[in-house]
Amino acid sequence: MVQTIVTPKKQDFDMPVSLPADYVGKKVHVVFYMDDEVKNAAAPVSPKKRPSDFFGILTKEEGEKFEKHIGQMRGEWRIN
Repeated sequence: MVQTIVTPKKQDFDMPVSLPADYVGKKVHVVFYMDDEVKNAAAPVSPKKRPSDFFGILTKEEGEKFEKHIGQMRGEWRIN
């Protein structure tokens, strides 16, 4: 991947770019976007989850079944 930042002075401009040798003769995608667009599109940071946030997601029966399954999987990891 090649990335560079330019500030055009007019709508039409020549942009010399040095490409890696393995790019030559292949289709290469060129994307233009403004720096502000990237900053505005950044995903918001969600708050960290605490273990208590997950209380009640599984029923008692589902939890027991899940724990039994995990125990079986761990048993398969053991080398005799």
